[in-house]
Amino acid sequence: MNEFSCCLTLGFIAVMFVISAFKIVNEYERGVIFRLGRLMGARGPGLFIVVPVLEKMMRVDLRVITMDVPSQEVITRDNVTIKVNAVLYFQVFDPNLAVVKVANYNLATLQISQTTLRSVVGQVHLDELLSERDAINEKLQQIIDQQTEPWGIKVTIVEIKDVELPSTMQRAMAKQAEAEREKRAKIIHAEGEFLASQKLAEAAHVIATEPATIQLRYLQTLTEIAVEKNSTIIFPLPIELVRPFIEGFTSPISQDRPK
Repeated sequence: MNEFSCCLTLGFIAVMFVISAFKIVNEYERGVIFRLGRLMGARGPGLFIVVPVLEKMMRVDLRVITMDVPSQEVITRDNVTIKVNAVLYFQVFDPNLAVVKVANYNLATLQISQTTLRSVVGQVHLDELLSERDAINEKLQQIIDQQTEPWGIKVTIVEIKDVELPSTMQRAMAKQAEAEREKRAKIIHAEGEFLASQKLAEAAHVIATEPATIQLRYLQTLTEIAVEKNSTIIFPLPIELVRPFIEGFTSPISQDRPK
């Protein structure tokens, strides 16, 4: 009986030993194999055998990883203190390097991203950070990717998500924007006045060369203001229209005056 129990136990251990040798790796993963501490390379995806005790496998995810870079307090080139955070997209393109060259590639990539974000933002002015964000994102991506490439990491996208400004700087920028809009409004108004004066000068030139046009303008004005029936109309008459009547009334008086 004891011999049967021992055989059963040994058989169970052998079955578990054989089962543990079979490894399944998903399509988006790779299994990095070490044999007695020596790197043997990556295997997968699918089913393969890992010799227990002699070989060890480490799984590496090849999917794109999204990582939030925590908010960093940075002093820009024009001495403005701001807080900047970003988002990072990267993936492992060489599982062997990701396992052998760095202890924790996620943590290492995060630290490199934080340091690079502070360094790059500190070299630009605040206006450049707000207006040329695409160029800064591209520069961040190139620098981080160059530093993580020896680890088998490919950084695809780096995006600055938010720039937090001090309240005093926000008020100053609001005043600057308001002053800029007022300046543009005054310039547009002045240009309109200039164009209107040019048109009036041209109209005056036409009226001076053709005296009949002033009469037509008077009639047009009378037609426009006559639309309002509940208003009192005061319409000026040209002196040329009433001069014959004035001369008719004043000529007899001048003849009766004693010499």
